[in-house]
Amino acid sequence: MGTKRRRQPHHGRWVVPPVAPAAAAFAAAGLLLLVVAFHCFLSPPLGGGGGRRPNPPFLLNKPAELRRNLVGTVDFTVPSGGSKLGEELWASKAAHNFVGCSGATNDFADAKAVTESNRYLMIATSGGLNQQRTGIIDAVVAARILNATLVIPKLDQASFWKDASDFEEIFDAESFISSLSNDVKIIRQVPDRNGKAPSPYKMRVPRKCTPNCYENRVLPALVKKHVVQLTKFDYRVSNMLETDLQKLRCRVNYHALKFTDPIHKMGQMLVQRMRAKSGRFIALHLRFEPDMLAFSGCYFGGGEIERRELGEIRKRWKTLHASDPDKERRHGKCPLTPEEVGFMLRALGFGKDVHIYVASGDVYGGEETLAPLKALFPNFHSKETLASKEELEPFLSFSSRMAALDYVVCDGSDVFVTNNNGNMARMLAGRRRYFGHKRTIRPNSKKLSALFLNRTSMSWDTFASKVQMFQKGFMGEPNEIKPGKGEFHEHPMDCICAREQRRTGHSKPYLNKIVGEGAENHTSGAEFEWRDMDYGENTPLAGDSSNDTDPDYGRIGGSDIPELEDIISD
Repeated sequence: MGTKRRRQPHHGRWVVPPVAPAAAAFAAAGLLLLVVAFHCFLSPPLGGGGGRRPNPPFLLNKPAELRRNLVGTVDFTVPSGGSKLGEELWASKAAHNFVGCSGATNDFADAKAVTESNRYLMIATSGGLNQQRTGIIDAVVAARILNATLVIPKLDQASFWKDASDFEEIFDAESFISSLSNDVKIIRQVPDRNGKAPSPYKMRVPRKCTPNCYENRVLPALVKKHVVQLTKFDYRVSNMLETDLQKLRCRVNYHALKFTDPIHKMGQMLVQRMRAKSGRFIALHLRFEPDMLAFSGCYFGGGEIERRELGEIRKRWKTLHASDPDKERRHGKCPLTPEEVGFMLRALGFGKDVHIYVASGDVYGGEETLAPLKALFPNFHSKETLASKEELEPFLSFSSRMAALDYVVCDGSDVFVTNNNGNMARMLAGRRRYFGHKRTIRPNSKKLSALFLNRTSMSWDTFASKVQMFQKGFMGEPNEIKPGKGEFHEHPMDCICAREQRRTGHSKPYLNKIVGEGAENHTSGAEFEWRDMDYGENTPLAGDSSNDTDPDYGRIGGSDIPELEDIISD
């Protein structure tokens, strides 16, 4: 009885003798504490530090269909099948009630009747492909306001991506000129004077410049100098315009501005290859590149190494203030991780067999970061997996052309999912609304972020139910926004009519007719911050872009304030 117990070897192994029940309970409790401590070590809270680089936080739930809370109390099993919503998940029931209607009214005079001779407007666009697209669209509107002849816009070739493509290498210039001939006179270059090209007078207008602003600021210079070039031209026309000018924007964006045949054909080939693999598919604009994460000011649990890496990138925007990562996440200003995007889609009801096309540049953390998303959706595709290097060769060296391919595929998808609200996301959301309200899903980041942080405390069914509840109003339904609210390119309300309106010849915005009290504005000014930054697709980080900044990044609906240089945007 008083003899001290010792561990005895048994067949070459050490054996622990039986212990009393109380001791066993104490040992179990200690083991539980160790497990919890280990879990906390792997999962640093937002704002936590750490000297070494752990696995990316997006990997803390290892790729697997069966996911359980590590303390073993809650079952978080992700079912492999889809939800009972079925077809409703893929398309809006109300979509067929609406149609694009961008034709000019009888009050909109022909270009020949209003264009003044000896007035030439030149435009130097700014940013990446889709930011430049906004500039091109508004250049046509500005020329119409000024009764001027528009010169084919000059694309930004010097900023972040160093893409040397000119307008005619990305867009069909003939279509652009001919489609808009009744609205604005467009030429390729200013006629020579005395045998040489005239030098334009360069100036810049404030963001969201109204028609009166153009008449007061630009028209006097145009009358005096005859040739004016507006520089850094992106978001330089007011978001709120009279209906005919809004409809002109839509005619430019949805009908006149087409990609060149090589881009269009390659993009359509990628769409066809996706459809050959599956009758329908999701396109995901992931936007989880290092520069995107750095600009957001958010923290993703990667310790001091993550802070240092993203902090160095963040320095290239001289005007960015220090951020509070916890606050940013609470306010829904942090992009979802790839795993979180996958959880959201599975919770909405998309099954494991769904095929996903991912439009993205270099993802922070690489394949490790993508592993959980691929585990949730194994049918994972991109340009690089669908096409050979030889097929992509004509596009590989040109970031804007690569981004254009993603644009075509995302536009051709059955469901488009965006992880941010930048230029490409807004452009595609508006286009998909105009052409039949194809399903477009935007995460309700503010509510989802808190839910993801607490997901291990609930069952999968509870989690999925909450996701579905939080996503109401963020699924691309026709009545998601109040009349007069929202950024126009995302919500081209003046250009969408109820079908009965079209039959009777009326062209009032459809939302004036159908929106009820339940409609909600999800694009308030508070959301136009890091979301307005949209970066070059499919390009590595440039090492010499530290001066390519613009403090207006969060001022899409803001006032006229001084600017620096370029905005980094896709």
